[in-house]
Amino acid sequence: MDFISQHITSKDNSVIKNFRKLMTSKKERRLKRQFVLEGSRLVFDALKNNAPVTKILVTESALEKFCGELEKYRSREIIRISDELGNKISDTGNTQGVFAQCDFMEECGVLKTLKAHGRYAVLSGLQDPGNAGMIIRTADAMGLDGVIFSGSCDIYNPKVIRATMGSVFRIPVFSDIEEDDVFMKLSAAQIPSYAAVVNMEACDVKSVDFSNGGAIFIGNEGNGLSEKTVSKCTYSITIKMNGNIESLNAAMATGIIMWELTK
Repeated sequence: MDFISQHITSKDNSVIKNFRKLMTSKKERRLKRQFVLEGSRLVFDALKNNAPVTKILVTESALEKFCGELEKYRSREIIRISDELGNKISDTGNTQGVFAQCDFMEECGVLKTLKAHGRYAVLSGLQDPGNAGMIIRTADAMGLDGVIFSGSCDIYNPKVIRATMGSVFRIPVFSDIEEDDVFMKLSAAQIPSYAAVVNMEACDVKSVDFSNGGAIFIGNEGNGLSEKTVSKCTYSITIKMNGNIESLNAAMATGIIMWELTK
């Protein structure tokens, strides 16, 4: 297999050490401006969507299965590693043996303009990586114009990336954007802002007219949106529920609101 650049079997190899640091440390990801991917679907989705993949690591067992697919990307650096190393660097319980190292997506950190009357989800103080990734995935499925992270978890956290199931490479995602900048860009694009709150006095999301687009602000899983953020939004909306249920999981609630936003 002439497209394999090297074969690594030692856990002390610099490539392996660097990969583990990027997997576990936000500080290291920010310093190197790189992040990591795990899983065949996620890695190949990144490659198909021209993500800035710099290295592909594949275990000896996985190489037999994915040899034909990998050969299409022989212009990238493809490294064979032992199955033992694959288990060592894995962040999942049952690795598929396909990993990648990727540069930061440059468009992620700069919010230049928003689409006029566009439809966006704004994550304000959201901290759970699984919720964040699922919201990106759902936003992609619903056809939103983008997802904006403001004071929320690290978009390059492996759990966020994995939960997006590749959607992070298909929909605009903006990371670490200051809240004031978000509101300024929304105003310029004539996009009304909607604070999602748990308050039965707020407007029922099912009765909201989203014909002029909208940015849905979703808050922290435990505390919701801050009062300051709610006061800055054009409207407050809620999901009116039956029975004794007080609130929904953040990703589930966001999915329901995004459905209404895009109807």
